[in-house]
Amino acid sequence: MQKIWKFTMIGFILLSLSQTIDARQWTLKQCIDYALQNNISLQKTHLQKLSADEDVKQSQAALLPSLSFNTGQNLTYNPWPSSGRTVVTNDQVQSSVDKFYYNGSYNIAANWTVWNGNQNRNQVKLNKLTSQQAELDSAVSANSIQEEIAQLYVQILYSNDAIKVSKSALETSKKNEERGKEFLQVGKMSKADLAPLTAQRAQDEYNIVQAESNLRNYKRQLKQLLQITDNEEFDVVTPETTDAMALEEIPGMQNVYNSALDIRPEIKNAQISIASSDIQMKIAKAYRYPTISFNTGLSTSTNSMSDYAWGNQMKNNFSVGAGFTVSIPIFDQRKTKTAINKAMIQKQSYILDLRDKQTTLYSTIENYWLQAVTNQNMFKAAKASTESAQLSYDLLSEQFRLEMKNIVELMTGRDKLLQAQQSELQSKYLTILNIEMLNFYKNGELK
Repeated sequence: MQKIWKFTMIGFILLSLSQTIDARQWTLKQCIDYALQNNISLQKTHLQKLSADEDVKQSQAALLPSLSFNTGQNLTYNPWPSSGRTVVTNDQVQSSVDKFYYNGSYNIAANWTVWNGNQNRNQVKLNKLTSQQAELDSAVSANSIQEEIAQLYVQILYSNDAIKVSKSALETSKKNEERGKEFLQVGKMSKADLAPLTAQRAQDEYNIVQAESNLRNYKRQLKQLLQITDNEEFDVVTPETTDAMALEEIPGMQNVYNSALDIRPEIKNAQISIASSDIQMKIAKAYRYPTISFNTGLSTSTNSMSDYAWGNQMKNNFSVGAGFTVSIPIFDQRKTKTAINKAMIQKQSYILDLRDKQTTLYSTIENYWLQAVTNQNMFKAAKASTESAQLSYDLLSEQFRLEMKNIVELMTGRDKLLQAQQSELQSKYLTILNIEMLNFYKNGELK
């Protein structure tokens, strides 16, 4: 019995440990690392990069000669052959003709484009730039996902603290309601005066339910970004968020923008597009130049009506050939000029795209900077307002207990305190988020 009891206890311990492990809490870094490995959108952009790499390899291989082998085996039926006549088959004179006969041919051919105005080499360069752009597209998606994760993560942290404030407000409401019930019993308060206190307590309970629902929704959105589809309990690690984090120096807007121009993948992508248009123009101009190609081949054949053995036929009919081809464009119905003009137009379009992305980048950074400055100032004001509202409410509570203040004054003071606390929390987390976003645009890292 003792052994059974020990095994049972060990089983319960292991089960409880596994349940503890299952209740995993995610740090911001873990969320980002997991999303970069598992997000479907990112995986698709990675596949596009692999596809672009294949195009690079194919264009590099196109610089080499091509080599092919082909054979033909043909069976012929001639139901009424002319007797005693001679025929020439595969350059061989045949003195007899069969009703059924076959012939075979065997060829090895090689072809090499020696020069075509450097179209093939420029195509390699163009495909390499396309591969770089595919990699940068993946980096753009990764940055976008990291921003979304950071915003949701901070929203979850804010919601957790907001729930704590709401629960604290609920405790205060319960105390006020209990105090009101005591006043009612001793005849110092009417039921009409107690009703607002009861309604306030019920409203605070509703606020907590709604806040918890919002929190679960933010977690659901974060799980969706991480591509998590299991029923495992999901939560995030709550790091220590001090007031000093919201009061730290805000990075200079122009300084952040100048750094972002050097590291942001969307800017590099637009710059590569301009470079690729220059190569496309060279490829288009190459259509004006001659194309020189070299070819060579080996061939042999056999025929069943020959008097020679198969091996002798292969030897006797063996031949080697080589030559070169020069193709000079004379009139191409304006195709070359159109291709050149389109490449020039495309370059202008890429230049405008770069300017547009630079403007968008500046606007995004400016928005984060303005939000950081505004919320930091709001946080300073809200912090002082919370302290003042707390002192005022404590005084009102004591005066209400001594019947020096009425219910309306008490509830007004409580609403001011709750509003100040919520404003302080909101401005605090928004300041931290916007400062972190500015640092992210400046150095490409999220802490």
